[in-house]
Amino acid sequence: MIKVSRLDGTEYYVNPHQIECIEIRPDTTLVMLSGKKHIVRDEADDVLEKIEACHKRSGLPSVVQPASL
Repeated sequence: MIKVSRLDGTEYYVNPHQIECIEIRPDTTLVMLSGKKHIVRDEADDVLEKIEACHKRSGLPSVVQPASL
């Protein structure tokens, strides 16, 4: 689980394995596999770092791939 914050500052946890994509519109929006959307205060890069740290703790491979420009 990773900790994120709602726009009002309330902190809660989401399962990073259920995040389908992260949208920046301009608020960071986590789109879950269920279709539910969570608008969070956290920057998208911070969420990715939290997901990466969660995967490392679990012994899973990296999910963050370098951007190819």
